[in-house]
Amino acid sequence: MNALVTGATKGIGRATALMLAQNGYHLSICSRNEQELADFAAELQSFKVKVVYLATDCSDRQALQHFCTFTTSELGPIDVLVNNAGAFMPGALLEEAEENFQLQLLLNLHAPYVLSRYFGKMMKQRSSGHIFNICSIASKENVINAGSYSVTKTALLSLNHVLRQELAPYNVKVTAILPGSTYTASWEGTSLPKEQFVQPEDIANTINAILSLSAGVNVDEVVLKPQDFKS
Repeated sequence: MNALVTGATKGIGRATALMLAQNGYHLSICSRNEQELADFAAELQSFKVKVVYLATDCSDRQALQHFCTFTTSELGPIDVLVNNAGAFMPGALLEEAEENFQLQLLLNLHAPYVLSRYFGKMMKQRSSGHIFNICSIASKENVINAGSYSVTKTALLSLNHVLRQELAPYNVKVTAILPGSTYTASWEGTSLPKEQFVQPEDIANTINAILSLSAGVNVDEVVLKPQDFKS
């Protein structure tokens, strides 16, 4: 079995890639930092799986397309696609720089769109596969001081449901993961204790549980919120 994880060297992506490797999946991973990718690939290979990687700016369509063809050439068909790469740039919609919206649109929506179309068509032809879109609680609830982020993550949830509808007749599953505040680099410098956050491993374990379900069931979406505070 083969899997692809974007934004794989940190946070949710890292935890998910580790979980997949531990379960025997061969992996294609990307992030922007080649050295971090090389180091992480070596760690993943300790689980006796094949790992290929390519430094990729997921906001660049040509780079994304190159990563797609690279993955197919080096690894073959993808069974599990995890659209994880994204950006959170805080700011009020009426006050933020327009460039913030454009970058978040490219990373949070356009990249999953490109990857899902490329690999979704292959999954459709093979009548198997699973696409996971890492959305956000902001996909359903407006988050204060996260204007463009909320808009783009809401659009990603819509993309997820459209893909689900189009691919379900071909036995391809599509699932949205909607985390609340998760202990990743986005919360760097916070004074709040780590225990008050959703952990990246919680999301990886959720994906693992979903992949373990019977062939006839699809989980449309999962919301994971911290227990101790609203987020």
